[in-house]
Amino acid sequence: MNTTIDTKRPAACAGVPLSDRSDEELLIAYRNEGERTAFEELVHRYEAELFSYLRIYLGDAQMAEDAFQTTFLQVHLKCSQFEPSRKVRPWLYTVATNQAIDAQRRNRRHRMVSLDRRTGGDGQADEDAGPLMNLLDGAEIGPADRFQAAEEAEQVHEAVDGLPESLRKVVVLVYYQGLKYREAAEVLAVPVGTVKSRLHAAIQKLNQTLTPNQLSGHV
Repeated sequence: MNTTIDTKRPAACAGVPLSDRSDEELLIAYRNEGERTAFEELVHRYEAELFSYLRIYLGDAQMAEDAFQTTFLQVHLKCSQFEPSRKVRPWLYTVATNQAIDAQRRNRRHRMVSLDRRTGGDGQADEDAGPLMNLLDGAEIGPADRFQAAEEAEQVHEAVDGLPESLRKVVVLVYYQGLKYREAAEVLAVPVGTVKSRLHAAIQKLNQTLTPNQLSGHV
């Protein structure tokens, strides 16, 4: 497996610990200097998050594992195309989404899996995106209430799984993976306004499917 590495530029982060480097600095160090440890650190940072995303997207663990491997193979092969002005995270999601689409094309028998829990993200909530699934993260409750909450959570999962593909994608990216509107827009190659309108449409459809109590506080 070969790629062209530009070694003319000096390492901008020489001597800086990997853990202190930004995603962009890691990728550029690998692209320009062939610094394998920088690539390994980038994989380590995103392996759980991207695998979770692919597992939700594809609904199959083996397909997700294959797509995850090809995602970072493509990152390796195409790192020379990465523009320093971009952010790595949405670029990785774009590559992962393309690999997931290719996997679906290769295997039309894929099935959707319930969205088990909210995962991933950088811990920064989007300024306009409220927590769709707060009911999964509730405070301590009694056995009866816990059973009811579990039933409601499953109904919400099924409703989200039943959304049209274009709406489900934005829900997964924004609410489950924690991407900001502009990052989701970059991944899906649509305007930010389209992301917002699709989220609004998704909430409307969920409101038609679920009771007000099930979505209370999540719209």
